[in-house]
Amino acid sequence: MSYRTVVIMKGDQTGQELLHEALRVLDSNVIGFELQFQTFDLSLENRRKTKNEIVYEAARAMKQHGFGLKAATITPEEKGDVGSPNAILRKEIDGKVIIRTGRRIPGVRPLAGTYAPISVIRMAVGDAYGAKEWREGEGIDEIAYRTEKIDRKTCRAVAEFAFRHAKKNNAKVFGGPKYTVSPIYEGMLKEEMDKASRQYPEVRYEPQLIDATYALLLNNSGDPLVIPALNRDGDCLSDMVLQLFGSIAGSESILMSFDDSFNTKTVMVEAPHGTAPSLFGKNVANPMAMILAAASLLTYMNDTKANAASRAIYEAVIESVREGIRTADLGGSSTTTEFTNEVIKKVQTKLEVWTTLQGF
Repeated sequence: MSYRTVVIMKGDQTGQELLHEALRVLDSNVIGFELQFQTFDLSLENRRKTKNEIVYEAARAMKQHGFGLKAATITPEEKGDVGSPNAILRKEIDGKVIIRTGRRIPGVRPLAGTYAPISVIRMAVGDAYGAKEWREGEGIDEIAYRTEKIDRKTCRAVAEFAFRHAKKNNAKVFGGPKYTVSPIYEGMLKEEMDKASRQYPEVRYEPQLIDATYALLLNNSGDPLVIPALNRDGDCLSDMVLQLFGSIAGSESILMSFDDSFNTKTVMVEAPHGTAPSLFGKNVANPMAMILAAASLLTYMNDTKANAASRAIYEAVIESVREGIRTADLGGSSTTTEFTNEVIKKVQTKLEVWTTLQGF
């Protein structure tokens, strides 16, 4: 295959340590082909030093090459500081959709009997994030205001991708916004969901209000689900969905931008968790999510070797957990390094066996 360039974005604390583990898995001696890496230091120290210019450089590189792998980073809370690099990256690459999929982790008991995968297709920009806010008045009479916005193009991207993803995974499109209370604002996403359902009649479609979605998820156990959501709804919903499966460690987070036909243009992947400062330097953090993020990136390269490597990584991660190779958060005693070592060994074995049996 031709070399693929992946933009690597370094992070902070445990986020950077887990990025290192994912890169060990992406080594050419493991996956059987070579990737090229272009690296940018997005640590808090360097973002402050460059006044976020390094973040814009990384975004430009991702737009050029199409692929990005990002470590977890610290977002300072102080007003006037460098803020969130993710917000800049989403805007600069015109990211429209964030996908997070909750899935069963062997040996980890899911809540409420949840077994089938659940994907949350979240609006990546707009809504409550970046809204204009202000206050008027004083004391007990003070009033806070917020002006939010969404656009039809992003709503269409969320709906379109949700139905394509559901079709690919034989899942049902489920849930939706609170359009009864907000027919103009939230109703825009519902309109695009209904339109997409007519374009994909083979996909099962069960729209629900967002509050009913939360309640019904606690009773769902059978159907694989795909849930389109507004930005803030999807942020909250994806955290809950991942915990329904017992741990946030078993999922990757994927940010995508699209061309005018809603085909994938740029993909940035990361773990859905933060920098876990209490685990920093102890070699005990769970690398599953970052390794799965790396595996998911390979699926978008549209290459036979990349697809095989992606499947091998996914299988190796799940098999390792099933065989008891687990970090402490999943009830095991393996170190971060030991877990990655086991995944690497299994990936190499799988790819060698598959190559040997090719044609049978």
